[in-house]
Amino acid sequence: MATDVKELMAKVGKIRILTNRLIDDQLSGDYHSTFKGQGVEFDEVRPYTVGDDVRTIDWNVTARTGIPFIKRFSEERELTVLFLVDVSGSQSYGTAGRSKMQLAAELTALLALTAIRNQDKIGLILFSDKIVKYIPPRKGRDSVMRLVREVLAAEDDAEGGTDIAEALKFLNGVQKRRAVVFLVSDFLEEAERWQTLLRATASHHDMVCVPVSDPAESTLPDVGLVELEDPETGELMLVDTSSEAVRGSFAAQARSEREELLKFFRKNAIDVMEVATDRPYIDGVRALFKRRARKR
Repeated sequence: MATDVKELMAKVGKIRILTNRLIDDQLSGDYHSTFKGQGVEFDEVRPYTVGDDVRTIDWNVTARTGIPFIKRFSEERELTVLFLVDVSGSQSYGTAGRSKMQLAAELTALLALTAIRNQDKIGLILFSDKIVKYIPPRKGRDSVMRLVREVLAAEDDAEGGTDIAEALKFLNGVQKRRAVVFLVSDFLEEAERWQTLLRATASHHDMVCVPVSDPAESTLPDVGLVELEDPETGELMLVDTSSEAVRGSFAAQARSEREELLKFFRKNAIDVMEVATDRPYIDGVRALFKRRARKR
């Protein structure tokens, strides 16, 4: 057990060094301009002056005084950032040198460290077909490393199916105020079970969905007859990978499912950041930040 703890802490240390370097080299200032100011709070009312946006007029005060007044708002100084991380059986899969869970841990560390540098609070919800762990939002670098430890440690116990809707219900129950929410999952669960609730949650929180994938999930190698096991249900299936038709059908199905997923996110104006075990995740982070900066 002591060896396991030492190995876990060594992994956490490596991730901390890597993500700190990435933040210093490539993300300095980007996070602040991307996420700060997404929420505003009421500050005061003042008399209307020529050039003010008429949409900010406070009609109650204006009616009471007979003089036009406008509402002034200030940018919220502190954000709450929550990570909803899928730790179901399929997340332990990986063929490109790391599992989807390890990728999720590195990505969580990068984003959490960036948030902490901007004095924001960070929290974590680990889920499979149930809520596995909840760490309430708080500040401090120790909070980041605890989040990373929990995600990495969950890989050893990753099992069962995925219930994104249950995770969203839990989120909405514990986080009443608006937060930035990163939902990290392979989204292999049937879409009908979670799409309605995700749409509703995204109307209240600043939602960023992070589909995590592995290249072997969209292509089959030509290795003859193989027995494939669904990591979430345990179901076994014999597949003839030497058949070009079988490999083509598999790839087409995977491509169709991914396109439908992205289409849902676009249709509902939900930010998305695609990452994969065989690609540098920093590229996905920077693309998200630039996209959001353009919108603002």
